[in-house]
Amino acid sequence: MRIILKFGGASIKDDKAIKNVGHILHKYKSRPIIIVFSAIAKVTNMLEEIVGLYVNSLKEDMFLKLQKLKDFHFNLVKKLFHKDHEIHNIINNLFVEIEWVLEEEYNGDYDYIYDQIVSVGELLSSNIMSAYCNDKGINNNLIDARDLIKTNADYRFAKVNWEETISSINNIIKSRKTYITQGFIGGTTENCTTTLGREGSDFTAAILAYGLDAKELIVWKDVPGIMNADPNLFNDAEKILSIPFHEAIELAFYGAKVIHPNTIQPLQTKNIPLRVKSFINPDLKGTTIIKGSKIKPLLPFYIVKENQILISISDPLLSFIVEEHLSNIFFIFSKHNIRINMMQHSAVSFSVCLDHDKYKIPKVLDDLQSNFNVVFNEGLTLYTIRHYNQHSIDKILKGKELLLEQKTRNTIHLVLK
Repeated sequence: MRIILKFGGASIKDDKAIKNVGHILHKYKSRPIIIVFSAIAKVTNMLEEIVGLYVNSLKEDMFLKLQKLKDFHFNLVKKLFHKDHEIHNIINNLFVEIEWVLEEEYNGDYDYIYDQIVSVGELLSSNIMSAYCNDKGINNNLIDARDLIKTNADYRFAKVNWEETISSINNIIKSRKTYITQGFIGGTTENCTTTLGREGSDFTAAILAYGLDAKELIVWKDVPGIMNADPNLFNDAEKILSIPFHEAIELAFYGAKVIHPNTIQPLQTKNIPLRVKSFINPDLKGTTIIKGSKIKPLLPFYIVKENQILISISDPLLSFIVEEHLSNIFFIFSKHNIRINMMQHSAVSFSVCLDHDKYKIPKVLDDLQSNFNVVFNEGLTLYTIRHYNQHSIDKILKGKELLLEQKTRNTIHLVLK
């Protein structure tokens, strides 16, 4: 049975890291594997900045940023390949694809432009990794994920057409060879590039695992496994050895960064184990997510979402917020592809906590203000504590102003300033 391996951007951030991934892959050389790569570390962020400069007609800064990105990739392949290797032309041609988009006038469709430009990050990394692996004796076939993952045209948040996707996967991946493909990206029936949402490469790997009835999915991270908190924010974060699917779904839904929210469900459906392992210390056991396991050890989980906006909505006549109001409010959020991180309903107001998307939120506020009274607070942080206790709450509240609290038996949400 096949094994799906997924490597994030940090695992291939430079030539030394790429060589380390090569050493890991050599251990799987005799087994049928599918390898999914994210864009190289920070490349997606740089491409997003280029999109922002493009839509704001800041062409000089845009091309300077693009040149910086080119230089990074060309310097990287120079360290890994001889000067006549075909990868140099491949990388150049991928940047030409970006330039074609940037040379056109902005059509006002930010999400579409985003997908056409930002998706190139995964195409760059997967081409580099495929060429490097072939040179090191890890013979592989490079597949364009847009031929595998079929989606609708909801750019930036494309929804998978499962029937077409499963058919495509099984028509293309037939042998026991090693295959390499891209995470995060898909394609429509009209051959337009889409993306599956930020950090969507884990989801790609899970789709492939589901479609191929894989033995397991291994996600390689720069942490020793799933931690009960982001170690970059909490110096006392601890590793979890095992966790059941349903708990992983809860954590992912609330925004735990180690696993993409959509990743768990296809794996749970077919009971395909997910292991989170460290590419820094690949011999460590990591964390296993599987049906029937228990959380070991049972600790509070801290999930942090920064750059939040809290919007409070009320009727201009101060009447009760009832189903008709809520229907209109949710229609506006759906229209702009907005995901609500937290919501709270009182008699005369409805409050939501959202990611402060600088392109979408102004449009949402305009639409809401045409029908409702709207007040909002920016620059907030949403803390979610799963399996909380009083000590864990006090730890988060210390030195902060509490704007909104929502508590259930196992989970507490705190919007703080």
